[in-house]
Amino acid sequence: MSALLIVTSCSTTRILQEDQYRLAHNDVHILNPDADCSESDVTSYIKQSAQGWGPMLCVYNWSNGSGKGFDKLWEKIGTAPVIYNPSLVPESVENIRKHLDYLGFYDSKVEAEMTSAKKKLATVTYNVTLGKRYTIDSLIYDVPAGEFREDFDADMPKSLVHKGDFLSESMLDKESDRNSAALREKGFYGFNKNHYFFVADTLTPGFTSLTYSIREYTRSQNENESTPIRKYSFGNVSITRSADLKFNDAVLRKLNLIKPGEPYSETIVNTTYSRLSSLKLFNGISIQMTPRDSSTVDCNIVLSDTKLQGVKVDLEMSTNSTGLIGVSPQLTWNHKNIFHGGELLTLGFSGNFQFRARDNVRSTEFGANAALTLPQFLGLPYKIFPGPVIPQTEIMASFNYQNRPEYTRNIASLTYGYTWQSGTDMFFQVNPLKISYVKLYNLTEDFAWVLAEHPWLRDSYRSHIDLGMGGVLYHTTNAAIVPTSSYHYERVNFDIAGNLLSLFNHSLPQGEDDDAHLLFGVPYSQYVRLELALGRTIFLGEKTSLALRATGGAGRAYGNSTAMPFEKQFYCGGANSMRGWQARSLGPGASTVSDYFAIPSQTGDWKMEFDAELRFPVVSIIEGAIFAEAGNVWNYGTKNILSTIAADCGFGIRFNIRNSMLLRIDTGLKLYEPCREEPWLAPEEWFRRDGFAIHLGVGYPF
Repeated sequence: MSALLIVTSCSTTRILQEDQYRLAHNDVHILNPDADCSESDVTSYIKQSAQGWGPMLCVYNWSNGSGKGFDKLWEKIGTAPVIYNPSLVPESVENIRKHLDYLGFYDSKVEAEMTSAKKKLATVTYNVTLGKRYTIDSLIYDVPAGEFREDFDADMPKSLVHKGDFLSESMLDKESDRNSAALREKGFYGFNKNHYFFVADTLTPGFTSLTYSIREYTRSQNENESTPIRKYSFGNVSITRSADLKFNDAVLRKLNLIKPGEPYSETIVNTTYSRLSSLKLFNGISIQMTPRDSSTVDCNIVLSDTKLQGVKVDLEMSTNSTGLIGVSPQLTWNHKNIFHGGELLTLGFSGNFQFRARDNVRSTEFGANAALTLPQFLGLPYKIFPGPVIPQTEIMASFNYQNRPEYTRNIASLTYGYTWQSGTDMFFQVNPLKISYVKLYNLTEDFAWVLAEHPWLRDSYRSHIDLGMGGVLYHTTNAAIVPTSSYHYERVNFDIAGNLLSLFNHSLPQGEDDDAHLLFGVPYSQYVRLELALGRTIFLGEKTSLALRATGGAGRAYGNSTAMPFEKQFYCGGANSMRGWQARSLGPGASTVSDYFAIPSQTGDWKMEFDAELRFPVVSIIEGAIFAEAGNVWNYGTKNILSTIAADCGFGIRFNIRNSMLLRIDTGLKLYEPCREEPWLAPEEWFRRDGFAIHLGVGYPF
């Protein structure tokens, strides 16, 4: 009976009618292969895409097709089968023939056949016989004389069309796009691919002649409408914006590369658009070109305002079966034009409160930060960066106050750096200066004794100065705020501290307790730290996706330090990491929660974690999620790494409010806890003491 249930629940065709089939495969066979035409070139022109097996197909087939109750739920979560439509096959055949003509395989033969399997699965096979190809034996140019012809001839070494090439409309299309863009760069405003006319003569057996023509009228015009193709220069350049916006127009003039009297260039126009967009101050940017006469084009840059100020509120909450409650609110305010030059000011306030309702154990943390982003590379003029992207300067200061049962700590930081991007997918941040001062005080007698007995722990929990540099490299295939298609990303963070100060060791005093050199009476930290994150989100349907993430990092103290500072060490657990545990309550390795701390504070020198989450719609704004995670933190020298990888799973409910805010509640259940004598938890233990954790958060966890 159980086996029958499993087989039935995994069907992908159960709801199909008697005469219906699921289109499982489209097979393309090229019977006379050619290096210039692959099966993938043909497949994309089939009108009905095939559908391979997937778990969400099974979920959809749990429905009986009624569209009500649980049937509606399964249909929303799952992926509907692609039902084979025989009427689309002839259309696909014609599509493929036309595309092969476009590629230069003339009069190709395409035949299609459908075969079906016992499980109502259809396969359509397209057998393709590629048609005849023609080699260009003669190439004749018919181009207007004068200045245009001179610039045309100068560009011909880059041409995509040559004698001896195979004739194809595809190649001619690419050539007209390429050449017209090159000529617009030389000042021929308004010139485009519609001025190109290609005529191939194949009437002479074994000989093909191609005439490459450019006319002074477009394909939608006739010869009577001819207009000489002339070079243009930029005329009047004006910038139109709202008078209500207080802004330093000198910044706009420096970002604008369109100058009166300069030759027209499409690249200059597009680059100016990108530079103005980088301000993120205008809701819309329109660069309007208007010919004044036969050689001058006036330009008007129209900028529409956007909302200058914004507020963002984040909240994370978590609890577990031991009664430990954590609350982490965060408030951020920003102003995009604080000094009337496109400067972005961001002020942030945060807190982290952990407590148990049944006792007086408390941990309180307050933080404040201010960041100023300038739309320029501070210290260098705009003209140094003529490209579409100008590096921005970021200055950030922060202060953090932590009051734990064992100690009180203050952290004051200052960061100076630059950010920029390359294209739409690469983002860089370099901070040549990162400095922080960490002061530890109000240590309890018990904790002071622990530090005295454990020197490695003492070096992590002491006042120190951190001076170094760092950076971030981030790549994504989809930079949209709310991606709606599959994408992946990679992020690398690095920090290096103490190397510059180490050059002055001969002038710095040393502490009495150890050999560490001191600056302003406290030791400076010396370490290197690297962190890597790889993520991929795969859309299995319109609103169903599988999100995957792998993270890892390692840090190493050396020179003036014997241990990484506590705030630079790695941890697991919380709303965005190993959700079966609360923050900092897992590891390192198989270690139990240290009794040094009243509230868990487990950290390690290096970290590894893998996460998978299936996200699906439920009803209206409600989404569901099922997740599984594995990972931990470790100290160097730990053995049996594989046996100390923790694991959890869980489920969540999310409220997606118009794709602008997402609130989530996740319940993480421990599967494997390395510190237990019996690490595997049975299902009946999941909801017992210390078997689960509940997290409230804003936004997806990754």
